[in-house]
Order: sequence, then structure tokens, then C-alpha cells
Amino acid sequence: MYELVQLSPRDYYIESPAKIGLVRLDDVHVCLIDSGNDKDAGRKVRQILDANGWKLQAIYNTHSHADHIGGNKYLQAQTGCAVYASGVERAFTCHPLLEPTLLYGGFPPQDLRHKFLLAQSSDARPLTPEDLPRGFQMVPLPGHSLDMVGFRTPDDTLFLADCLSSRQTLDKYQIGFLYDVAAYLDTLEQVKTMTAKVFVPAHAAATQEIAPLAQYNIDKVRQIAAAILELCRTPLTFEEVLQKLFARYDLTMTFEQYALVGSALRSYLAWLKDAGRLAVEIADGVLRWREV
Repeated sequence: MYELVQLSPRDYYIESPAKIGLVRLDDVHVCLIDSGNDKDAGRKVRQILDANGWKLQAIYNTHSHADHIGGNKYLQAQTGCAVYASGVERAFTCHPLLEPTLLYGGFPPQDLRHKFLLAQSSDARPLTPEDLPRGFQMVPLPGHSLDMVGFRTPDDTLFLADCLSSRQTLDKYQIGFLYDVAAYLDTLEQVKTMTAKVFVPAHAAATQEIAPLAQYNIDKVRQIAAAILELCRTPLTFEEVLQKLFARYDLTMTFEQYALVGSALRSYLAWLKDAGRLAVEIADGVLRWREV
């Protein structure tokens, strides 16, 4: 873990729970794509920089989830590097309490205020194409989070952040986190058509061929949607749908999983309702979901 893997003359990634991209800008200066999940991750990144005589110029965050921005504060304090984040992801990076707040739908209890969901705040600047190093391209990848982006480097490496998961992860957990199902599916359809010398998803192996994995992620989303529709042939409350999904996929209920899977389920329900495939009925102060 935290090994430096070279992909091209200038491009690398650091093997970690969420892959960290590293690109040499010249003989001395480098930039990072994300920073890992906490201060310890930042410290390990700093050790790699020091061992190679590199100076960190900037961190470009793909999105604001804690496992991608958790090293920002430490590295910024140690190196003085700039931190950039796009759109509303910048607000979450500067004010990370927004992440567990969004998941929970209100002020989050202590069970959700830990480093895996609540990073330390960092001073992020707005990210625009003009802020990128020469030859870099910002690639919009919405769906998993609000304004997630990927980055294509001059060596034609495409860092894809969290827009897809490995087969092993999907087979184990079944219900991946996403914010906007429609945008997520559109993103995956676009990813299927993309070309690059190498693709680097944050939670799957680097590969030269991304389309099969993108399709596997698409199929999994549609399987989960079909399961929800099947369950809702009998009108169910949100809690009942969630409980039945946990039972169907043999998932373990914890407060964190309740928030993560529950948030994703709400996104599925909204998407299916907007598509006219689910409706709601309210009686005796209870809202139930039913298949149309």
C-alpha cells in the first residue's frame, strides 16, 4: 500500500484505498490528483515526494468525499501547495461537515462524524480549466457526487475518480453510492466511448480498456433499480424498502451503512419516480412507495 506506480514518463499513481494521481510538471514540481483519506495518507504522500526530491505545486480534487480530500490539510500545511475543487465540490471541501449532513439529511450524529465521512477542512480555490497545468483536460463525471470531474494528462492518462467500481466491490456490496442516478448512467455511457492510453479509476485497477467495466457498473445500477421496483409491487415505506434490500443482498446494517445505502436508495427512488415507474401514496401520516 502507498507504493508509487509509474504509468508513463510523467504520470504515476499512489496505490491506496482511493488511488492518488501524481503527475510530474517538470524535473522538480509535481501535482496530485486527490490526496487520500486522512493525515496519515498525506504523511505517506509527503514521504514519497521527499524520497524523489519533488515539490508539490497543487492538489486537484476530483470530488469532495473524505477519502479523496482527507490529506489536503496536512499537505497544504506542509508544502504550501494550492488546492483546487470544482463547482459545489469546493464548498464541501472547504466545509466538509456538508458531506455527512447530505448523507443523513440533517445534522449528523457522532456516528457519522469520523474521518471516513468527515475530512478536515482545507482552503480550496475554484477549479476552472484555466487553473490546470498546460496540456491537462478536466472531464465532467457527474452522478456519483454533485460536480465530480476526472483529469486527462498530456501523456493521455485519464484519472476517472469514483465514476465506476471494480467488479469485486460491486459483487460484494451490490449497492454503490451515487447521488444522481440519471447523471451517473449518462456518465458511464460516455466513459464507455472514451479512449486513453490508460484509465485510472480510484477504486479499480488501472486498465487500457474501460468499456467492459463501465458496462458492468451500468448493469449493476439497472439490477438494483429492478430489485426496488419488484419490492415495491406491494407499497412499502422507505425503511421497509431499505430493510428488504439489506436482507436480499445480505448486507450488514451499521449506522454508516444505513446512511450511505439509504442515501443511494433515496436517489434511486427519486429517479424511478421522476421516470414514472414509481408513485407514492400517503395515508395515516405514512408515505409508501409503489410500482406504477
